Order: sequence, then C-alpha cells, then structure tokens
Amino acid sequence: MKKIKLEIIGLSYSQTQSGAYALVLGEEKGKRRLPIIIGAFEAQAIAIELENMTPTRPLTHDLFKSLAGSFDIDVEEVIIFNLLEGVFYAKLVCNNGEKKMEIDARTSDAIAIAVRFGCPIYTYEFILSSAGIVLEENTPLEAIEEKIEKPATTKLSESELSAASTEDLKELLKKALDEEAYERASRIRDELNRRKQS
Repeated sequence: MKKIKLEIIGLSYSQTQSGAYALVLGEEKGKRRLPIIIGAFEAQAIAIELENMTPTRPLTHDLFKSLAGSFDIDVEEVIIFNLLEGVFYAKLVCNNGEKKMEIDARTSDAIAIAVRFGCPIYTYEFILSSAGIVLEENTPLEAIEEKIEKPATTKLSESELSAASTEDLKELLKKALDEEAYERASRIRDELNRRKQS
C-alpha cells in the first residue's frame, strides 16, 4: 500500500471537547487535511518541540528520545495505519542498526515522538479518503473542528449512568478508553466502583 506523507499544519483548542485540541495534518502534495482530536498534554508536548522550547525538566516524549538514543535506536517514521470507529491507530518504525521494529502507539504520542526525532509522518489513502477534509487556502484552524465528524457517543447523564446495567457500563468504559475519552471513562469507572462498594 502506498504511503502518503503528512505535515503538521497546526494545533487549535477544541471548542467542543473540554481540555482537548485539534491537531491538523496535511498531505504533502495536496489540499486534504486530517484533523485529529488529542489531549492537552500531548498537544503541549508537540507545541513545545515545534516552537523549539526547552522545558526545565524532560517531558515523557523527551525521556523516550533520550532512552532510545542511549541504546542507538532511531525512529525512522511514524505511520497512521488505521481508523476504526473514529479512533486513529499509529505505529513507530524503529531501527537499531541490526533490526527494524514496529511499535504500536497512540497517534498523539507517535506524532510527539516524530517531531523530536525529525522523522516523517505517513498515512494511507483509505484513511485520507474517509477522514480527510478539503479546505480553502486561508481557512483558519479553528474552523476545521466544525468539519470533524463527531463520534456517535455523547456525554452520559448521571441518571443514564445509574440506570445502565453493570455489563453495559463495562462495555461503555471499554469504548470510552478506545476513543481516548478519559473524562467520560472516569465517570463510568466511578459509577462501577460505587456499585462494588454498595
């Protein structure tokens, strides 16, 4: 399958998801954009590296780079290789001079690592076809979020949580974790813990 190279276009604060950001990637030779909702920590890690800032203490992604460098491991590329139910899947392609390895990673972490190693980011046509959006030349980043397809799962009310069966809650928890919707996951976990104590 042919890989399509992506570039980081920018980051913007999410107006619809508290504490989240829209990371916008664009195909190198084209007008399609791939917006990905990421957490504040990962957005900060990407922004710090893009702006050539040096934190007083190393962030997790800096630690990963130092550790990899200490063992002569290079990250050659990052590939966003799948999209399932609105969740992007990525992998790091690493090389230690003797062996090439592929390591599964959250897309936001993979990109934070890619900017530190200065390695290319790729995806495949089927992902750009299904999740990519075409924008006019001067569209502001903030307007991109309106075009992102929202996941079908919405915020659950307290009464809906308490009315759901334990099995349903376990399934909802798994789905929330898969979608990286940690705020929703913590509310579901709290309800499950409350039931254990009752």
